[in-house]
Amino acid sequence: MRESTTQCDIGLIGLAVMGQNLVLNMESHGFSVAVYNRTTERALKFMKEQATGKNIHAGTTIEEFVGLLKRPRALMLMVKAGAPVDEMIEQVVPYLEPGDLIVDGGNSFFKDTERRAEAMQKKGLLYIGTGVSGGEYGALHGPSIMPGGQPEAYERVRPMLEAIAAKVNGDPCVTYIGPRGAGHYVKTVHNGIEYGDMQLIAEAYDVLSRAGRLSAAELHRAFAGWNRGELSSYLIEITADIFARMDDETGKPLVDLILDEAQQKGTGKWTSQNALDLGAPTPTINAAVESRIISAYKEERVAASHVLAGPAAVYHGDRQALVQDVRQALFAAKVCSYAQGMALLRAASHEYVYGLNLAAIARIWRGGCIIRAVFLNDVSRAFERNPELPNLLLDPYFKEAVESRQGALRRVVQAAVGVGIPCLAFSASLAYYDAYRTARLPANLTQAQRDYFGAHTYRRVDKEGVFHTEWTPEGA
Repeated sequence: MRESTTQCDIGLIGLAVMGQNLVLNMESHGFSVAVYNRTTERALKFMKEQATGKNIHAGTTIEEFVGLLKRPRALMLMVKAGAPVDEMIEQVVPYLEPGDLIVDGGNSFFKDTERRAEAMQKKGLLYIGTGVSGGEYGALHGPSIMPGGQPEAYERVRPMLEAIAAKVNGDPCVTYIGPRGAGHYVKTVHNGIEYGDMQLIAEAYDVLSRAGRLSAAELHRAFAGWNRGELSSYLIEITADIFARMDDETGKPLVDLILDEAQQKGTGKWTSQNALDLGAPTPTINAAVESRIISAYKEERVAASHVLAGPAAVYHGDRQALVQDVRQALFAAKVCSYAQGMALLRAASHEYVYGLNLAAIARIWRGGCIIRAVFLNDVSRAFERNPELPNLLLDPYFKEAVESRQGALRRVVQAAVGVGIPCLAFSASLAYYDAYRTARLPANLTQAQRDYFGAHTYRRVDKEGVFHTEWTPEGA
């Protein structure tokens, strides 16, 4: 392979908007960047427009692209998850040599990353699977970055990742997550938590709009006020902005004109599926995934709305009291949702031998990413106080936060149920809290049933051992 006289610090393959913005972010921090895109026209357009006059160089072939890189080479893939990642790796590997590094910055499934990391290691190549959160804006101005792979691979690109990451009080929102697929696993759970956050906010809006009859302007004022307190976060901030936006054509609130079908790319579903695999309860995240799924049944729901009756009740409570209750309920439910997500990370850390540092993970989520929030400072401090904390609800700060707000959470759920407003995520958070604090659940009856019909045995509370009962004279 013929070497180019231009030698770039890093290469990036995949020039969709996220890829382009990451390239511009890297270059703005003093790194020279080589780029390649499967569609040459897109690469040339990028070079003529956003990259003009910058220390960015394009390769029109994979061979030319790799030739632009300094040895040992480091290149980043920003292509669609799944088969396209495997295809691009297959194309680029023949031009690499032992010690070179591949970084997958897409939303890859963590088990795919595990497989690829093992395959690349056999070839003598270093491999990083990294979550990158923050959307297009974060990619350009500073995302939260979650890299997993060999420690030496991370050290190779650590200066660049720390430079381009978001900063909170001067601290970069990036840290080494763990081996193999750890980075992509943590990004998956991040997205599951994001689903939960978004659904809880949507349900808060639904209750205030339909039960409290708040207008878009009143919703804007409420959420803007919430963003100055304990709920201060990116998602609350943009929600307030959304309520303030009027449609240019009709003059109506734009949110009221958007079709009620929420799409998804699959990472939330991966979180729920993996939680089931690990036996970790994540009911709020599951409710958020299910809510998006049921939203897609738009035609059926419209038809059913003309057939199925709900309660005739109308909410007659004080509107301002409802606003305050929803605010308190949202924070309590959010704590329960994060408790589930962090407990899932702990379970995965043990199962996959990732050695996850939950305090550090919460710390790098404080900036750049979609779930960034003031609240994450307290999450990080909770795991700094007790790295072995089994559940966030047991931390003194969060114990008090939920206990003091549980009344509001119960009133909001009761109000929603009373007037027929679905609140899957609020209800799931409350049920999780109640189940986790309950010393004796009705699972004793479930296990008795299992023993009755399947001889699955049971344990007793009054003596050691495993027991089976012949529940019928025939033992059937």
